[in-house]
Amino acid sequence: MKKADLDRNEELKISGKMKQAGTPDRFGSAAAPKSSRREQRKLEQAQGLVAFATKLDSQLVKQLQDRASERQIGMNELVTELLARGLAAD
Repeated sequence: MKKADLDRNEELKISGKMKQAGTPDRFGSAAAPKSSRREQRKLEQAQGLVAFATKLDSQLVKQLQDRASERQIGMNELVTELLARGLAAD
């Protein structure tokens, strides 16, 4: 046999072994189940939350992110608090 034939056979053996190998635990059935978007939406609706999309200046978003990280709270909580305070001041 030629060297090229030997290399090709070796490649076929390796690819066959790879195909027969099992799925790693992190991807297979052992992986933690993620909640679906539908389930997440139902949980948020039960809490009375509604999606609210808006476009903001990037500098303002950076300030919000900084303030949220300083206070160690999420963006949703921070924006809710700031909006509530602003509306109460009106």
